[in-house]
Amino acid sequence: MTDKIKNTKKSWFSMLRIITVICVLIFASFGIVGFYYLNDYWIHRFDAIIAKQSTIYRLDPKLVWSLIYQETYFRPSSIGAVGEVGLMQVTPTTAREWAKETGIHDFEEQLNKDHVEFMRDPERNIQIGCWYLEKLATRYRDVSEPEARILAAYNAGASRVNEWNKGDTDALLSENEFIKRIDINSTRIYVTEILKRFRATKNP
Repeated sequence: MTDKIKNTKKSWFSMLRIITVICVLIFASFGIVGFYYLNDYWIHRFDAIIAKQSTIYRLDPKLVWSLIYQETYFRPSSIGAVGEVGLMQVTPTTAREWAKETGIHDFEEQLNKDHVEFMRDPERNIQIGCWYLEKLATRYRDVSEPEARILAAYNAGASRVNEWNKGDTDALLSENEFIKRIDINSTRIYVTEILKRFRATKNP
C-alpha cells in the first residue's frame, strides 16, 4: 500500500512538473509574441507622419525612418548631449533657421518661448528634420549615391563632409571611399548603421 502511495505521488509530481513546464512555455510564447507586436507598433507608430513629410520634402521615407531609428529609437522626448531635441535630434539653430524661412512669426515666438516643448512635437520635429535633410540632399544631388554624404552632414556638419569628400585626385569618391575617409568614429558608425538599415528595409 505504501509503495502504491509513493508511486502515485511520484506520478503526480511528474505530471505537475510537465504541466508547469508547458505553462511556462505558453506564457513565454505569449510574451515573445506580445513583445514582437509591441516593438513593431513602437517603431512604426510615426510612419504616417514620416511618409507625409518625406513626400513634401522629396525624401525617401525609409531613409528618414532609418535615421530616426538610429537617432532616438522613436522617443520624442529625447534630448541630446548638446541640446538636440526630439525624434530627429533637431538643434535649436536648425529649428530657428526653419522658422525664419517659413516666415510664420508664431513659430519663432514659440521657439523663443519654449523651444524644447515646441520641437518635441513629433510632426513638427520630423517636419524640421526633413526640411534640413532636403537642403543636404540638394547639396549632394550630383552624387550618384548621396545618402552617405547626406547622413554624415546631418551628423557632423557639411563642412566636415567637404573635407572627407576630397580625394587625392579630382575624381569623385565612391560611397565606400568616402566612408573610409570619415575620421570621426561615431559618425562613421552612424552612417554605416543607417545605410545598412535603410537598404535592408528597401530590399527585405
